[in-house]
Amino acid sequence: MRLPESALKLSYHLLRIFLSLLAGLGQWLLKTGPGFALQANAGMGSPASSTFAWRQRVQVYKVLRRILLPATAILILLILWQIAYSRPGANLPTPLQVWQDTWDPLIKDPFFDYGGNAKGLFWQIWASLRRVFLGFALAGLVGVVGGMIIGVNRWLYEALDPIFQVLRTVPPLAWLPISLAAFRDANPSAIFVIFITALWPILINTIAGVQRIPQDYRNVARILRLSGWKYFFKIVFPATVPYIFTGLRIGVGLSWLAIVAAEMLIGGVGIGFFIWDAWNSSRVSEIILALVYVGLVGLLLDRITAWIGSLVVSEDH
Repeated sequence: MRLPESALKLSYHLLRIFLSLLAGLGQWLLKTGPGFALQANAGMGSPASSTFAWRQRVQVYKVLRRILLPATAILILLILWQIAYSRPGANLPTPLQVWQDTWDPLIKDPFFDYGGNAKGLFWQIWASLRRVFLGFALAGLVGVVGGMIIGVNRWLYEALDPIFQVLRTVPPLAWLPISLAAFRDANPSAIFVIFITALWPILINTIAGVQRIPQDYRNVARILRLSGWKYFFKIVFPATVPYIFTGLRIGVGLSWLAIVAAEMLIGGVGIGFFIWDAWNSSRVSEIILALVYVGLVGLLLDRITAWIGSLVVSEDH
């Protein structure tokens, strides 16, 4: 029982240090608040400038809190991991062991290329991202255009919706044998798996957006006698954009999940096959490092999609 107790004690002390630091930041914020600033600087500055300075400190405090909280959680997790697997005969390497095993060349030089599959993690991830970009772009095009066409036609929707509901429940990897039989090549098969995985959230969200256009918008279009193209670009598309980006955000996350799994089966250059090859060679440290990279890239893709959506979608939506 000594191992868990020591880990808990260490985590407890780290948490106390973090809370003390956070409390100190809070006290600094209160001491530099607008009321304190007005009392300390009476006659030396305007209330507006003091309030502005205090608001800046509030923003600094929020940023530091958002950084320190996750950093402390990660630090505690790494320490617990280090303590739990430091015993002889442990099944997993410790964080320090992972660092030592993967520093040269995977961390030190992620751009190395020795030919074939012997490439750095940058090229492995880049190969996977290219497949994701192609499949996701096709899914976005088909999903958005098809969703708008189906959404405005009630009969077409009622005819196709049961088919969509059946197909969207098929696991992504279940499509891989069909795509291999159809394309007879690993690369287009992987792109098809990405396409079919990302298609359903984009398509279904676009259809939902078209069907939820307010009736007032439709009435205005009838009064103004808008043509089909004008109705599409002036009414349908702007009202559907928030739903489209919701589907795109879900789709890009599913695409990244699917490509890693698909590459484990099709082989070649890619982060998925890199993980599978490391497993076959019992290089567990390389698997852990690759998983960290996969998570970071997935987070980056999600944040980029959300950022683009925030630029396109107006605040009133």
